Amino acid sequence: MAAQTEFKVIPDANDLAKLGRDLRFHPSPTHDPRVLTRDQIAAYNHDGYIRPISIFSETEILSIRNYFDDLLARVIAAGGDSYSISSAHLKYGPVWDILTNSKIVACVKDVLGDNIVGWGSHFFCKMPKDGKAVAWHQDSSYWPLTPTKAVTVWLAIDDADPENANMRFVAGSQHFGHLTYRESSVEEHNVLNQSIDAPEQYGTIVDNPLKAGQVSIHSDLLLHGSEANMSDRRRCALTLRYAAADVRAHLGWNQKGVWVAGEDSTGHWSNRERPAGQ
Repeated sequence: MAAQTEFKVIPDANDLAKLGRDLRFHPSPTHDPRVLTRDQIAAYNHDGYIRPISIFSETEILSIRNYFDDLLARVIAAGGDSYSISSAHLKYGPVWDILTNSKIVACVKDVLGDNIVGWGSHFFCKMPKDGKAVAWHQDSSYWPLTPTKAVTVWLAIDDADPENANMRFVAGSQHFGHLTYRESSVEEHNVLNQSIDAPEQYGTIVDNPLKAGQVSIHSDLLLHGSEANMSDRRRCALTLRYAAADVRAHLGWNQKGVWVAGEDSTGHWSNRERPAGQ
């Protein structure tokens, strides 16, 4: 296992510009998926996402929701908020368990190939009448990874629909490569600090409604975002990040790695053990 060092939590644009990243869309190399269908792989290559995929039963997702409710209460009591539970698999054993879940990993393998590292986990929890939007963005804008062979698995902990601000995609936008963004203003009440304007020029905007326990999978180059949750219902999700074996991580981000399938012949990625924290 690689030596564990500190990593930069939020790289700035100057850091990322120096890396010379390959920011082209790389279609799935899979011709004979084992869990997903060929139509789903074709949809990923054409539209940049797959949805919905049922993973957890009602009983299983209730257990995960109860765990998150307790974790969120502890984080808020310690001075955090509903968006601040990031890199959670490095701190909390139950989140590590979800990142390495065999049913989720099997789907990711069908998209990215046999050798996979899980490296990210972040709760995005919009409380009732939260008022904060997630502006249109590409995940790759924030990640010091190259090439762009990475995906986000978006696990719905609560039901997500247009009423409580489900995620939305711009279908096919991954084919445009990395897009120019601007910094968001404080007045925009944006969870993130970037925004891409006029998303409709890059494709059709589609909703991503999911029932609790379902996931969607999307490319790190897919343009996506969500409106502010102005409903009386919470909308919580756990985002899980995975990359193919040949992806290189800079700025110490390889230290976030957990090998979930296959192996790393180069020793580039760490393989973090399950943390003791609950």
